Amino acid sequence: MNKLDKITNNTNIKLTNARRAILEILIESNKPLCYEDIKDSLSMDKATFYRNVSKFEEEKIIYSFESNDKKRYFEMQKTQHSHFICTNCSKIECIHKDFNLNLENHKIGTIIIKGLCPNCI
Repeated sequence: MNKLDKITNNTNIKLTNARRAILEILIESNKPLCYEDIKDSLSMDKATFYRNVSKFEEEKIIYSFESNDKKRYFEMQKTQHSHFICTNCSKIECIHKDFNLNLENHKIGTIIIKGLCPNCI
């Protein structure tokens, strides 16, 4: 069983060529990507891309969030972590640090911190 089959094994996802292409790009990336970042590597239109990533999100294979630039960014749901988004240049950084936040009767899924990156300070 290959890596993609393992990821989709316990889901309701049929691995089409389009879905396989999207997942391969996201697996290889070490940062969140938006459609514009990967559109040149795909042979599908924007609607097909978003339809497929929506299905991946439903099955909890990928995670997405919207940045300052009003673009939706996607990444594999490997380990839970937070993101820092620069409010000036919109650079996104993954933060692998435990913030130990506890809100009574809440389950925190992710934390997005906004501010200025070292290049924009």
